Amino acid sequence: MDSVVWSKPENERAGTPLLVMLHGYGTSEERMAALFPHLPQEFTCVALRGPKVIGDHYGWFLLDYFLTNDFADVISSTNRVFDWINTVRNNHSSVSLLGYSQGMAMASTLLRLKPEQFVATVGLSGFVLDNDLLALSESFDAPPPFFWGRDKADPVINDEAIEHTDGWLNANTALTARTYPGMGHRIEPAELVDVGAFLRYYVLGPR
Repeated sequence: MDSVVWSKPENERAGTPLLVMLHGYGTSEERMAALFPHLPQEFTCVALRGPKVIGDHYGWFLLDYFLTNDFADVISSTNRVFDWINTVRNNHSSVSLLGYSQGMAMASTLLRLKPEQFVATVGLSGFVLDNDLLALSESFDAPPPFFWGRDKADPVINDEAIEHTDGWLNANTALTARTYPGMGHRIEPAELVDVGAFLRYYVLGPR
């Protein structure tokens, strides 16, 4: 990846669970890095930069107002993330994913292609891609843990995308769904408290 930001120095990462964080469209890895202090400190968090230049910022694949995408772009970015994760995977006890907005589409695509590689997935204010090729290729031995947080009045993610996302997550994952009225297309502290509880439970185990 062109740029990554870590929550811990290299000498403190070995043996920790890794949380790979994927930003939204037209933002950057710094947006995700700002969340590090609000996530469980047992984890090593890493924020990756998307490869597409979007103005002065970045994205994972080109996207329009209706969330239309070029699937070749999606797969290209997905493979880049897989390749990068493979360079660090053996240093960590497990790998989980957190994606915001377009990053949720990326996180869920990574999960759909190689579910055995990820312990838990978090999607915030985003969507799951509606794609026939992905649907044909996905196969889960057991429903993977998935946290979906959003505001029902989110002005960015359209109703059709929400309907598909809701149907896919309920049919395919062990879903924890939470809504946060008034949050809009953002990430807020109350949501991160719930994300932390989800990650601790499914990655670190019940206490």
